[in-house]
Amino acid sequence: MDITQYFIEKGKGEPLILLHGNGENSNYFQGQIDVFSKQYHVYAIDTRGHGKTPRGEKPFTIRQFADDLLCFMDEQQIERAHLLGFSDGGNIAMVFAIQHPDKVNRLILNGANLNPSGVKRSVQLPIEIGYRFAKLFANKSDSARLNAEMLGLMVNDPNVEPAELSKIEAKTLVIAGTKDLIKEDHTRLIASAIPNSELVFLNGDHFIANKNPEEFNRAVLDFLCR
Repeated sequence: MDITQYFIEKGKGEPLILLHGNGENSNYFQGQIDVFSKQYHVYAIDTRGHGKTPRGEKPFTIRQFADDLLCFMDEQQIERAHLLGFSDGGNIAMVFAIQHPDKVNRLILNGANLNPSGVKRSVQLPIEIGYRFAKLFANKSDSARLNAEMLGLMVNDPNVEPAELSKIEAKTLVIAGTKDLIKEDHTRLIASAIPNSELVFLNGDHFIANKNPEEFNRAVLDFLCR
């Protein structure tokens, strides 16, 4: 492991790992950590190159982030955990659950996508344009390179085939907003391709955990406690 990942830890009980989205950090879950830690041992991680976790030298990809998660669990001596991932964090959790089904207890995918085509075109097009421009300046400075890498995650990743989702063994909650930037039929595709999954839409946009924490937390805890 070429980095040490920063994380917030709170509570006791079964491990519950929270994975934030692109360009964010563990503070995204400020509306969840205190609530979930009443019943679970919560770990909210800053992904490689995000928040207080250094970039390191390894590839800046969803699959590398999944490898980082495995290292984190090994370092913390976590044999098996519940995973809750938002957006790119959901993509990390999804890839991890495909690669390491024995390490995942229950899985919550919030606003995840299999590929860039799952994002509404009105959102994805500006990202693609920004990525092309960012690449032009990537060699000029570290900040420009990191910007290109961040945008690149949304242009080049995660590229998971629906058939791969059949490898997920964990009972799964797929959750999204009614006005999410992920296409509704794409979210439904993910849920239908995971063998033991439930699908929930909550009123709101992509950031329902942050903007509608009470309803989001209720849905998550109801799923985890059943």
